[in-house]
Amino acid sequence: MKEDIKKWIWQHPNYPNFNYDKSQLSELISQIDYHRGILDGMTKLFNQDDIRKIQIDVLTDEAINTSLIEGEVFKRESVRSSFRKKLDKDFDALSDKYSTKATDNLVKILIDCSLNKNSLTIERLHGWHNCLFENNYSKLDKINVASFRKDDDMEVISGAIGFEKVHYKAIPVTKIPEYIKNFLEYCNTSSESIYITSAIAHLWFVSIHPYDDENGRISRAITDYILSKYSLNTEFKLYSISTAINSDRKAYYDILDKTTNLFLNRTFDITPWLIWHLNILKNAMQNALLNIEHLIQKTKFWDIHRNQPLNERQIKVLNKIFDVGNENFEGGLNTKKYMAITKVSKATATRDISELIEFECIKQVDGTAGRNVRYTINI
Repeated sequence: MKEDIKKWIWQHPNYPNFNYDKSQLSELISQIDYHRGILDGMTKLFNQDDIRKIQIDVLTDEAINTSLIEGEVFKRESVRSSFRKKLDKDFDALSDKYSTKATDNLVKILIDCSLNKNSLTIERLHGWHNCLFENNYSKLDKINVASFRKDDDMEVISGAIGFEKVHYKAIPVTKIPEYIKNFLEYCNTSSESIYITSAIAHLWFVSIHPYDDENGRISRAITDYILSKYSLNTEFKLYSISTAINSDRKAYYDILDKTTNLFLNRTFDITPWLIWHLNILKNAMQNALLNIEHLIQKTKFWDIHRNQPLNERQIKVLNKIFDVGNENFEGGLNTKKYMAITKVSKATATRDISELIEFECIKQVDGTAGRNVRYTINI
């Protein structure tokens, strides 16, 4: 009797012909198109070198955040160096001391899913998987690499030992070839909006769960692949969807649970998932626009101050604040923070700050004075 209970999305008789209400998506799609249009237009304000720097920053964010979602932490300088080796003509690869084999391999996947417009194939998916597991191990466990799993007992579980919670039980291995074939055909031939196609592909691949591990990271690479196929003015898209997902990781797992569990989704309706995914995409584009506006401000600032006799310490502090963002540089700049960043004495820090005020590079934050005085970049 227990075998007849249909709990998981792939057990629904209509799977994978997902049910959704497109009328609920039209407004969101219009908003995404609007933001994407602005994003494409803003790229015309930059030269190719600046565009390449933006792309490397976005790709670095994507690599770091898609890994963080899976619990893997990479150092930013390592990922960035791996991308620069591949994309920056001025990068001195022989002097590189930050990139690692793991970051190099992850970068290969993200560059391939962004630049390679050829059809998605099983061999290509296996290649991506191989990049993530060259040693055939996932932590302590030996796994099948560059091939689909061989075990039917594939479950997504969380919780401490003895208190595990099963979030999902994957498709039987005998069904994987058929479902992957249908999945790839959809990815390669869908005439649906790319925003809807990418969201469905994301959910569909996760629901098949064809690999022993890293199904989530590969599903997000597939999402990137679909969205990148239709980039207009640039080689790489200028927004990071994994960064937006990682900023609300709990909601990501919650909506996956609610969509893939038929006890919670009795109508086999994936509209809530699509709405969530489209909102994430919109957020990613909005964040990209803020980052580009920030870069424009930084460029204008240095155009004004490039001839000022600033020393290396002052330039380092100003760039540090720009990199973090005025609004995110908690508490503003003060003498103590200047000393911490530059490793100089209080007297030197005080003198440097006085010069920055004189050059009108920074200004005093309203309402601060004396020992509590704070400064912000003057833009």
